[in-house]
Amino acid sequence: MRTESEAELAEAIRSATGPLAIRGGGTRAPAPASGDRLDTAGLSGVVLHEPGALTLVAGAGTPLAEVEALLAAEGQRLPFEPPDMRGLLGREGISTLGGVTAANASGPRRVQAGACRDHLIGVRFVDGSGTVIRNGGRVMKNVTGYDLVKLMAGSHGTLGVLTELSFKVLPTPEAETTLAIDGLEPAAAVAAMAAALSTPWEVSGAAHHVGGAAWLRIEGFAASVAYRAARLAEALAPFGSVTEAADSRAIWRAVRDVEPFHDRPGDVWRLSVRPSEAPEVAGRAGADDALMDWGGGRLWLLMPPGTDLRARLGAFEGHAMLLRAAPQTIAQLGSFPPEPAPVATLSAGLRRRFDPRGILNPGLMG
Repeated sequence: MRTESEAELAEAIRSATGPLAIRGGGTRAPAPASGDRLDTAGLSGVVLHEPGALTLVAGAGTPLAEVEALLAAEGQRLPFEPPDMRGLLGREGISTLGGVTAANASGPRRVQAGACRDHLIGVRFVDGSGTVIRNGGRVMKNVTGYDLVKLMAGSHGTLGVLTELSFKVLPTPEAETTLAIDGLEPAAAVAAMAAALSTPWEVSGAAHHVGGAAWLRIEGFAASVAYRAARLAEALAPFGSVTEAADSRAIWRAVRDVEPFHDRPGDVWRLSVRPSEAPEVAGRAGADDALMDWGGGRLWLLMPPGTDLRARLGAFEGHAMLLRAAPQTIAQLGSFPPEPAPVATLSAGLRRRFDPRGILNPGLMG
């Protein structure tokens, strides 16, 4: 069912007699939820863009490309660098602003600018009873007892169906440059990235591809970028030869979208770990390939098909999400990691509060 307005969406949820599988552009979910499909792509369009106030309000079904083009025309951008997962997951849909928010999708710039939820200042959504709820707005505020703006980002449609979103945006930097250090083993690469991120030179990207280079990005006014890059290169000299990469934007697009794993057989896992522990975790995993982002805090692993990575790794400080695998593997292992008992209790309570019938993407997150 495709809805064209918030009122239609609310009525569709109120009248639902069974589970609903919420779908935006269909480009991010590892596997579809069970239930009748409820398509939100019709909730599209930019409601408000105030360049001077750095504010954007748009329907949840608005294509991400449309938003980015509108902002670019004013010299602005979404600060959190949302990734495009279509190449990694083999999808042909259209990424939407609601899908980005529901997944809290955040790219390499998260190490400096923060995640999607950190720039979300207002939401409208329909809960599982068909009630329209609004929280926040162009000025952050909360009078409900829940910080729903933060809660909805990353909830994957299990607490409510997003209809409208308000974001703070930022100016596009005048220049960017990326420094590269080749030949580093993972442990040395993490040390180099940690050193770079601890400097005052405002590094906005820190990534390493096993067998490739460690990359450090700096953005801002051209004169400032040149100065900071030179100082950063001096600070990184103990780790090896530091060079300036030829195409900074292409490097970070590849990191953002996990391009090294495109069109390659195998399962794709996304791990959140302590950066200092990323090399050891990757080593224990025995991956076919590994990409570290966020200074090592986000670890992408390409694994042989059917590998139960959680069982192989055992307990570690972090979690592992299965993003790409055969349907039977996802059914067996689950995309989302099991939650610790206290967190599971809290999550169940929130779902009872916002989706008392349990009809919104049931079973998707456990």
